[in-house]
Amino acid sequence: MIPSEYSQQLEFCRSDSSVSAESDRIKWNKEGLIPVVVQEASTNQVLMQAWMNPEAFRITCETGFATYFSRSRQSLWKKGETSGCIQRVQSIYVDCDKDALLLRVEQKGGGSCHTGADTCFERICEFKS
Repeated sequence: MIPSEYSQQLEFCRSDSSVSAESDRIKWNKEGLIPVVVQEASTNQVLMQAWMNPEAFRITCETGFATYFSRSRQSLWKKGETSGCIQRVQSIYVDCDKDALLLRVEQKGGGSCHTGADTCFERICEFKS
């Protein structure tokens, strides 16, 4: 169940005119995509980065479940449709430049990474400070 503090935002997003209006405000790149950072709502852990096209954005808003665009397959994919590891969207944020999205989700059924890990961001890059 979506917490009440997010329900108004998603209900707004689910109306056809609102989804269309919000999609028109987004700055899609030249391929018609926008990068999406995905964060676990309960812990703030960054889970993954993916891409959306306008159709993936619309479906995500309408269903409340994360749907992305696969650049390698050139097709939509609902997170968890094969693995069972779904992402129930709690809120969607557009950054100040309108060229990136943040999805805060409830990750269910296992890890978010295709490797089975909780997060795709497990490796630390060493650098000299």
